[in-house]
Amino acid sequence: MQAFDERAPIYERDWRGKMHREIVARSLDRALGVNEAPRRVLDVGCGTGVLLRLLAERLTGEGQELLGIDAAAGMVEEANAQSNDPRIRVSLGTAEKLPYADGYFDVVISTTSFDHWRDQDVGIRECYRVLAPGCFLILTDVFSLFWAPSILFGRRGHARTKRRASALLNEAGFRAVTWHHLYRGIIATAIAEK
Repeated sequence: MQAFDERAPIYERDWRGKMHREIVARSLDRALGVNEAPRRVLDVGCGTGVLLRLLAERLTGEGQELLGIDAAAGMVEEANAQSNDPRIRVSLGTAEKLPYADGYFDVVISTTSFDHWRDQDVGIRECYRVLAPGCFLILTDVFSLFWAPSILFGRRGHARTKRRASALLNEAGFRAVTWHHLYRGIIATAIAEK
């Protein structure tokens, strides 16, 4: 997490941040495609909170909660500093231990943080737990066979293919998992219904 803490102040300004913003915007489009007016949204691994800020711009009305959680304290600090919308709240935490009630959220979304989760199986199960019945997890990350070296030698045990990620989603209880190409052939989105 130290690398993310150090990059937090410039995260959105460098080339990776600009690419991430485009991926986040496309992932948000997918989320709003399954629920155009969610009342409670959780962004798992929210980084600097760009998705939550974009979502706040697109949603009008009162009574919405746009919550984010991230394991890097620097990212949480930056996300809270950049947000001036009272609907947005970002806190420190991990996917594996979400501090929210069962069935609380209409949409749970995670954009390019899934590969960094310490235990993806537990994190997916936590996302399932905090989603209301009939609601959706939007999971966007690198899912490609082109990343074979990292699959073999990188983060052992992590789901880096659609097949492996689908298995985790199904084992957690999600149904109707659909996949969508999102960005340059290597970033894909799974939409999974509880």
